[in-house]
Amino acid sequence: MTAVGIDAIELWSGKLRLDLAETFAPVKGEDPGKYTKGIGIEYSSLPDVYEDIVTMGANAAKQLMDRKGLTPDDIGRIDVATESAFDNSKPVSTYIAGCLEQVYDGDFHHANKGERKFACLSGTQCLDDAYNWIRAGRNRGRAALVIATDTALYERGDPGEATQGAGAVAMLIDEEPDIVALSTEQGYGSADETDFLKPNQQFPSVDGKRSIQVYLARMREALEDYESVAGDTHPEDFVYFPFHTPYPGMVRKAALLGYRHITRDTEIEDALADDIGMQPREENYETREDYEEAIRAYMDELKGTRQYQEWYEQAIEPTIQVSGQVGNWYTASVHLARLSALRAAASEDVDLAGEKMLVGSYGSGAQAEIHAETVRDGWREGVEGLDVDAQLADRYDLSFEEYELVHDVHNHQKEVEVEEFTQPEGEFVFTGWGRMNERRYEYVE
Repeated sequence: MTAVGIDAIELWSGKLRLDLAETFAPVKGEDPGKYTKGIGIEYSSLPDVYEDIVTMGANAAKQLMDRKGLTPDDIGRIDVATESAFDNSKPVSTYIAGCLEQVYDGDFHHANKGERKFACLSGTQCLDDAYNWIRAGRNRGRAALVIATDTALYERGDPGEATQGAGAVAMLIDEEPDIVALSTEQGYGSADETDFLKPNQQFPSVDGKRSIQVYLARMREALEDYESVAGDTHPEDFVYFPFHTPYPGMVRKAALLGYRHITRDTEIEDALADDIGMQPREENYETREDYEEAIRAYMDELKGTRQYQEWYEQAIEPTIQVSGQVGNWYTASVHLARLSALRAAASEDVDLAGEKMLVGSYGSGAQAEIHAETVRDGWREGVEGLDVDAQLADRYDLSFEEYELVHDVHNHQKEVEVEEFTQPEGEFVFTGWGRMNERRYEYVE
């Protein structure tokens, strides 16, 4: 069977940054470690006044097309995943296509365009759509462009404010991909939940404690569902485990839960038994509450073991490095985790070709998806050409007062005039509104 997967990846970060330890924490009267160690974020990327989800997505897509030498004729569909859309009818993909048509010969008139919404999960759902479209033979030899783009803003003073972020990841989905091939097997965990939602509002309503519980529950269900078709998983089966990463601190919780699950009934559980005992089995407890209390106690012990800590350092830590520098990118977050792991492997000269990753995506509301990805021979060249470090180093450092202004600029309920903090060059920018209140864009050389 011909492999289908990710042939190229590019990202575009918001061009401003907020230093949580040095700038945010002092104003909030908080210990900087609450942010850098607790939630695990050092900087939040934020969009300049001329940036939004369209410019970031279009800029990431242009970088990808330029690097791969593509034209509009090579693209058969453009799928955009976002939970920051500003139009209830016109999809962001049409805006992005319009931007790209300003700089390329030809057009995307014969490309299928759409916009996916399922909170942070929709980026992975777009991958699934593109995969299925190619597998069905409906692509006519063309590739799909998948773009996950978001500005994750919270109301001022909201507990989620420190996790904010803005950026886009563009991915080319094609046959015989250079970077990773997607597995046929998938697993899902889905339920009607109200952990995080935006009912006709820009900023989310969040039940923070509930959101963590739902995230972990849906991930567990998705893993069990994946194993029902792919067979039992084992820590040694996968080199990395990229998770949806709203902030690295949540991944720590998911990783511990996942490790307990995939070591159950293995030689690893047996090796740990002398120190922390065997994992609790529900049939040995009179009530569900007693069983859950025993599980929590076991996981507290498991977290301190050498086996778990070594696994976490090797399989999880590399996936959260970029997230800790940019904050939450919503639909792009799990795709940042994948890219972060690949970049770490390239920097350490690790040979990943043929290795597998187990990818865990999640969207509030709520649904999780688990699938495997096999790293391809061209992965190293595919990630070493990215300018991630340069983008992150070149961001403008905001003072807290400037951050307040930027937040107001991107608050749909406010109209403020603020000068840009950076000078656009070789990128798409937002220029204002048209006669029907549509957003307008142009390319700045």
